[in-house]
Amino acid sequence: MSTPTKKPGTAAGKRSRIYWGVPAALVVLVLLVLAARWLIGLPAVASFVADYPGHSELPAAAPEGFPAWLAWQHFLNGFFLLLIIRTGWQVRTTTRPSGHWTRNNKGLIKTRNAPTKITLELWFHLTLDALWILNGVVFAVLLFATGQWMRIVPTSWDVFPNALSAALQYAALNWPTENGWINYNALQLLAYFTTVFIAAPLAFITGLRMSSAWPRKAPALNKAFPIEWARAVHFPVMIYFVAFIVVHVFLVLATGALRNLNHMYAVSDGEGWLGFWLFLVSVAVMVAAWFLARPLFLRPIASLMGKVSR
Repeated sequence: MSTPTKKPGTAAGKRSRIYWGVPAALVVLVLLVLAARWLIGLPAVASFVADYPGHSELPAAAPEGFPAWLAWQHFLNGFFLLLIIRTGWQVRTTTRPSGHWTRNNKGLIKTRNAPTKITLELWFHLTLDALWILNGVVFAVLLFATGQWMRIVPTSWDVFPNALSAALQYAALNWPTENGWINYNALQLLAYFTTVFIAAPLAFITGLRMSSAWPRKAPALNKAFPIEWARAVHFPVMIYFVAFIVVHVFLVLATGALRNLNHMYAVSDGEGWLGFWLFLVSVAVMVAAWFLARPLFLRPIASLMGKVSR
């Protein structure tokens, strides 16, 4: 009697992939650590790490520490991103919307396109996008006005060998010594630069291209930027943000949690607990927003901006 085969698309097949995938991932990680430690043990690689310890020198005018506005911006960016990822996934996977929303063209926001009925999930996603973009504009203005841009924008080519050195040190579990209050390591710098100046604008422009606000009667523009391209890029950008958040939170907690949380929430370089408690409050606010973002609470707000129908 033959044993039934587990088909890949079935629940049993998915569980089988998870059972085998987790041990396989752990084996790959162990091999990666061993390979990195072997590489760093080679004289040439050890010399490279000594020459490029993992961070680039900042310009002389670069500020030290974090201002209070950056702490607020950090929380708001995380708050909006969390809900944007949640609603983006809902828009992608929901087959039976909880309701519909139609913009009325009499308010402050007017477009040339006729009002289109969209799902309540998409309305919430687009509303969060608008708030996130507004917050991002404020962030960019303050970033360049206060000189904080010098901390997350590469200013010399040695950032790349230093980033490779930092990556080797992380992989070998010999994590680079750093003080984020003064200077990020090169790998962090490139990650923050990519997130702020590449991933965020890509998320904005591709999302705008797929929205009803994009001009329909612009054949040259639509040909130059097809909606298929926007769809092909928008979802991978969301995956990038998820990966960035997971790695970012893990490293914050694993490389000196109290000090890092004080940098990000209490705008101080101390070892006290204020940053930790503020972090817990911010997590509580995000969790509350996650559970309150339901049709029961969203419909009254959406009705202030247009017509809601079930």
